[in-house]
Amino acid sequence: MAHITFIHGIANKPPAQDLLRLWRAALGDGADGLSLGDLGITSNIVYWADLLYEAPDENLAAYEGVLENSPAAIDAGGAVEPVRPIDAEEAAFVAGLRARMTGVAVAEMVDDAAAVPDTAPPAALERIPLPWFLKKRFLEAHLRDVHHYLFDTSFAPPNRPPPVPIRRMIRERCVAQLKAARSSPHVVVSHSLGTVIAYDCLKRVADCPAVDGLITIGSPLGLDEVQDQLAPEWSDRDGFPGDRLRGGWINLFDRLDPVCGFDPCLANDFKAGGERVVEDVAVENDGAWRHSGTKYLRQPAFRRALRQMLEVQS
Repeated sequence: MAHITFIHGIANKPPAQDLLRLWRAALGDGADGLSLGDLGITSNIVYWADLLYEAPDENLAAYEGVLENSPAAIDAGGAVEPVRPIDAEEAAFVAGLRARMTGVAVAEMVDDAAAVPDTAPPAALERIPLPWFLKKRFLEAHLRDVHHYLFDTSFAPPNRPPPVPIRRMIRERCVAQLKAARSSPHVVVSHSLGTVIAYDCLKRVADCPAVDGLITIGSPLGLDEVQDQLAPEWSDRDGFPGDRLRGGWINLFDRLDPVCGFDPCLANDFKAGGERVVEDVAVENDGAWRHSGTKYLRQPAFRRALRQMLEVQS
């Protein structure tokens, strides 16, 4: 019996079991859908939003794709405090990642109604026809969540002390969920920052178990700023996590996805002995917000990739 471990991405999320149910439902939508229950495919989810957000997002309709322009629908279900770097390395990381996303200066971000200056260079968020206050909330969540994971920042949400080291705690949860899977083939499906978590554990955590396949969607792993924080274990020549990934790695991206659109292809950066082994697949999600995990799950190309890895007949 096959098994899927899902890993969610940035920003607040519904409660774990609700999120897992919504993702399974999205996979089953449409004529080409995969009804995991009917196929006998089990699943679990690496859930970590509670480490960074005070309470789960109960707006389930947004995650069902009903409310395209709501904060939750664009992966920003709750305002967060800006990152406060503690040294030059962290400051450079935040500035570099931020520059990938927007040309709006930090000072101009104070006003939620601020317009993008005419002189701003084109960047990921500027290509998306959504109100700036929604883009701003997404940007703040993106910068904070990615930073806190990669730098293992000690943090606790408001009214939820004490602080815990974020990367260490998420790694522990990820490894535990991967070990809990008792079926084969075992495929990891990860979205957004979840792709960094999946890669980090498979490449850099000694007690992480092996899996049979990896699918990444909307991944920021192509960005130099992220790769720099995965070194020295990562290199473009030997970045493929072959010690713990027994099968293939398929990476799906939408070029208008603000998280991965700047550098969406991973085959050139995660080689195995200098050979390209990751399969990059371009898709086109609908609507203005292209980063949605459920939109990727509904893509025919995603379902073909998943069927292949799970060894499920079409």
